Amino acid sequence: MADWLLLGAAGISLFGAFFHGVVGGRMYMENINASGLDDLGKSLSLVSWHMFTIFLLVGGLAFICVVHASFLAVTVYWIIAINALGALLFLLLGFGSHRSLLKMPGAFLMGATAVLGYLGIT
Repeated sequence: MADWLLLGAAGISLFGAFFHGVVGGRMYMENINASGLDDLGKSLSLVSWHMFTIFLLVGGLAFICVVHASFLAVTVYWIIAINALGALLFLLLGFGSHRSLLKMPGAFLMGATAVLGYLGIT
């Protein structure tokens, strides 16, 4: 295992969790609150936004755990798969009818996390 690759994946995830949760959360809520969504729609939107923030946090912590306890390496395959599929979703939707997704860093950050994580445990 290449610990520095796993720590790189963890760093991307943890930075993403902070940026997504704090900076992105503020920008997102300003846009959602200004929209015509009803209160339930706004609440559900906020939950889904922060569920992704939690995913990033847990993923980053999982990579760190594997650095310190290599017998847990099999567990991060799921984190790698989720990041790879998330990056693919960003790209498929972005090249489809949701072009604005290509301007966001999601595909690149999730893709980089998946690649670094995979290389770190192989």
